[in-house]
Amino acid sequence: MPVKNNSIPVLTLHKGREKSIYNRHPWIFSGAVRQLPQAENGDIVQVNDAQGNQLGYGFFSPKSQIICRMVAFGTQTLSFDASFWWQKLEKAFALRQQLFDPAQTNAYRLVHAEGDFFPGLIIDIYHHTAVVQLLTKATERLHELLLEGLQRLGIRHIYFKIKENSAWLEEVSIKAGWATAAPTLPIAIVENGHKFEVDVEKGQKTGFFLDQRDNRQLLAQYCQGKRVLNTFCYTGGFSVYALAGGAKEVHSVDISKEAIKGCEQNILQNFGAQAPHEAWAADSFDFLRQHEGYDVVILDPPAFAKSAKTVANATRGYKDLNLSGMKRITPGGILFTFSCSGNISRDLFRKIVFGAAADAQRNVRILHQLTQPTDHPVSIFHPEGEYLKGLVLQIE
Repeated sequence: MPVKNNSIPVLTLHKGREKSIYNRHPWIFSGAVRQLPQAENGDIVQVNDAQGNQLGYGFFSPKSQIICRMVAFGTQTLSFDASFWWQKLEKAFALRQQLFDPAQTNAYRLVHAEGDFFPGLIIDIYHHTAVVQLLTKATERLHELLLEGLQRLGIRHIYFKIKENSAWLEEVSIKAGWATAAPTLPIAIVENGHKFEVDVEKGQKTGFFLDQRDNRQLLAQYCQGKRVLNTFCYTGGFSVYALAGGAKEVHSVDISKEAIKGCEQNILQNFGAQAPHEAWAADSFDFLRQHEGYDVVILDPPAFAKSAKTVANATRGYKDLNLSGMKRITPGGILFTFSCSGNISRDLFRKIVFGAAADAQRNVRILHQLTQPTDHPVSIFHPEGEYLKGLVLQIE
């Protein structure tokens, strides 16, 4: 999507609404705009303050509350040719090459939207395969350059995965599918030396929850000789690490029968058929209410608050879940509890868990405060990028 600067439309902010852009926050909300650009959805626009001074450039998204997502700040004149976007990919790739030994971990997030200064784009790598989420019209219009850029990095197989709300709200029209020849499916990966199979076509998100890698590793330290319950287990990431940590028994629960099949397959290929593991396709809330006696419990539900309007209901859901976990865990037990809802702040999540602890009337102390791993970086100017929050609690 090459753009000549003399053709770039201008978006002008209201006086007094420039502070966040001066501070390099990448989002411009519609209420901050004084004059809309003569631009189409997905265009690059120049962002000016009320006095006409250039503040940078961004992706225009007229139907979204976030009407512009900044891709560059400052007064410099930029050329948005292929090399501009490839450099962003190359910088992200260079960072990841420092983080992982590919013999031990060959699955990671390559581009984390604003965290890699590339809003509207998520790219996850599974061995030689990239799964690309195009979240905005602007990144959809870049898809051919992204395809070429990934191939330049040595990625062999590329799959585009489109979220429903991106297709509806952002008018992303490209269809999900392989942009290259498909690899053998499911894709076999290793994470911290453990084997997993990933379904990038039908699986949740891009196929696997890469953001829990470090937290799964931490869990293993608490599982020696313990009975472990992994709720909302999906394909059993935490369950594999619990068994690797020496758990005497692991139970995995997920409402999806397909997820349970994947979980059992991942257990089988790591530990064989004799592993002390059982799995149920069941509602995790109901299962928690009906079972007790676990020494370690993992609560890793899907996002309960997908918009600001649902925060109140989500708060009740998180409290109910944590209260059930606290009531049924053994004395001295360890609770790993998480929220991946971007609309639930770290402080609010901690208050919710505090409320559950108060109602459970058990002494609770925090052992760890958890977040997403280093391949999911957070721009210091964009705290909203820190979506995953977790606590490790000891329940007396």
